[in-house]
Amino acid sequence: MHTRLLALPLVVGAAALALTGCATSPASSDSGDGKVRVVASTNVYGSIVERIGGDHVDVTSILEDPSQDPHSFESSAKTQLAVSKADLLIENGGGYDDFMTTLSKAADTKAPTINVVQLSGLQKSGDTEFNEHVFYSYPTMVKLVADVAERLGKLDSADASTFQANAKTLTGKLQELESQVASVEKTVDGEKVAYTEPVPGYLFDAMGLDNVTPEAFSEAIEEGDDVPPAALNDTLKLFTSGEAKLLAVNEQTSSAETEQVQKAAEKAGIPVVGVTETLPKGEDYVSWQQANIDAVTAALKQ
Repeated sequence: MHTRLLALPLVVGAAALALTGCATSPASSDSGDGKVRVVASTNVYGSIVERIGGDHVDVTSILEDPSQDPHSFESSAKTQLAVSKADLLIENGGGYDDFMTTLSKAADTKAPTINVVQLSGLQKSGDTEFNEHVFYSYPTMVKLVADVAERLGKLDSADASTFQANAKTLTGKLQELESQVASVEKTVDGEKVAYTEPVPGYLFDAMGLDNVTPEAFSEAIEEGDDVPPAALNDTLKLFTSGEAKLLAVNEQTSSAETEQVQKAAEKAGIPVVGVTETLPKGEDYVSWQQANIDAVTAALKQ
């Protein structure tokens, strides 16, 4: 579980002082142009809102630079202002983007918040090793689409039917992704794979792949800690022995250990697939995940 992700600097405090008296209630008419203002923690969720809301929403995605390390995010007064004026907030939850809670409290906003981890139902009570990267879970995204459409309809009742129609179309696209993944599951037969961080974990699970990454390795990488030597050696052996047939690498974070593991995989002729936590430029959620499915499928055929 992420505990180091997306810390806020002291600028939040300064921004909060500047915004005293500017807290808003969820009323889209305040925007002046009639659009519903939505702030999402990442462009993954922002993209989904844009597909549903179209021209009727004004979306701000706090994390949207694909070259940015999500783990070193710093907020700004501009970000705080956007949160203070939002009609709807979307956060991943699960400890992934706690900065959203900090921003919301500083803005004293009354806008409703969608917590995607809570919406997913994937985190069970007492689950201390929960994989919070729920944006790789297509069933969760189907739930999110329905929730967003309903909430947008309440904020802008005149366009509720448009939101529902767009949500239906997007749900169909997500179900197509699910069908493709189900087809892959029938052919891979529990192929063993590894990753530097559990970013694509839900996708791998849906594909029927067997993650054999030592937990101590991926957890240390995710938390930004030093990898225990034994865990690093065990991870390297996955490739020198040929046990793992694929390595997924988070392209937005790197360390000496992840680079060492990637080199070991490449030297052994094991396919390496890059994954990200935010959308690459020019992609929306569906095209991004389609590319992920295609890349993993192609790698497994090598």
